[in-house]
Amino acid sequence: MPDGSTRESTLSRTLLFVHGTGTRAERYAETLTAIQAKIAERKIDADLRGCYWGDAVGARLNLGGTSIPRYAETGGSVPDGMLALWSVLYTDPWYQLRLLRRHTTGGIGNLGEESPADLLREQVSEFHPSAEMRDQLVAAGLSGEFDQALAALRAAPEFEQAIRTAPADPVDHRAAIARALIAYASVAATEAGRPQIDGGVRDALVTRLGDELDAYVMSVKSTLLAPVLHLATRKITSDRGAITDGAGPFAGDVLRFLARGDEARTFLRAAIDDIGGDVYLLAHSLGGVMSVDLLVREVPPNVRGLITIGSQAPFLYEIGALPALAQPEPLTEDFPAWLNIYDPKDPLSYVGREVFGTTVTDVRVDNGQPFPQSHSAYWSNSEVWAAVAAFLR
Repeated sequence: MPDGSTRESTLSRTLLFVHGTGTRAERYAETLTAIQAKIAERKIDADLRGCYWGDAVGARLNLGGTSIPRYAETGGSVPDGMLALWSVLYTDPWYQLRLLRRHTTGGIGNLGEESPADLLREQVSEFHPSAEMRDQLVAAGLSGEFDQALAALRAAPEFEQAIRTAPADPVDHRAAIARALIAYASVAATEAGRPQIDGGVRDALVTRLGDELDAYVMSVKSTLLAPVLHLATRKITSDRGAITDGAGPFAGDVLRFLARGDEARTFLRAAIDDIGGDVYLLAHSLGGVMSVDLLVREVPPNVRGLITIGSQAPFLYEIGALPALAQPEPLTEDFPAWLNIYDPKDPLSYVGREVFGTTVTDVRVDNGQPFPQSHSAYWSNSEVWAAVAAFLR
């Protein structure tokens, strides 16, 4: 799997990719795939996982653009949330299960009855596809992979944590489980060299599985899909709605984090806690700010290092806007080793050693691109990966 999140780690350390501001589903998936390719090319001894926070705790127009004059008339629109969701599930099949963990409470059974969580756990643990569904899986070339997916789901801590929030009628939970299983099986088949299944075939399998799990596959407007029905970056035009769609996620993520950073910190900490073994945070742009802010407050026991790329954390500290650390207070004594990579042609990247001291090692690179391309061109730069590989030795 691209981010290793659905299998037990085979290596002793993990790179956890924390994406930057404005990134949403499709771009996140593309970047994670590109990073995985570079790790393999460089033979870097580490697993890769992703912390996709954009849809869950990033900025979006919660009222559908109501605050913006003539939003829909001037080019504003909401993209296909289902396509965005699948682009994430193909990199992290357990993504929706992680979102379900954010529900605060689950239902309780009547006196003498099992709780919804117990019933759902029992249902999944005893589930066997019907003969008709097995035929569909065989026709799609996913029969063996589906069995792998089911075994992996039953063992995944995300599954156990998600079902604890199940209500009396866990429609969203069963539908998320159905998508997770088909996504896992699809990716496993692709990794084995078979072509990606057609979207219609995939959706038919999800529908069949949802029915067999005694669920109605939720509509695109269900609450569990709400995090992916957000603003997507569109081509900038002179129209105000389209401009908001293009700039809103980028600027909004920063403002939302500075105003309500607890959500992002909790999300990041949960992603770290999901990983066994040593963790190195690989954080781009605002992801670096989030990571620094969390590590100043607390250093999870398995975090061994921080790699920031094109990050604004030093600048925010210098101007007194880094939430957890006020200038001139120093980094905490237990702050982990920190590699900070910057490109002088990227005005959203900053140096850290002169600001924070010897805990930080700055590495200057040249992405060979003008801004704004320079801010996202780090992943294909060989200088970046040479620095990362050296830091991890």
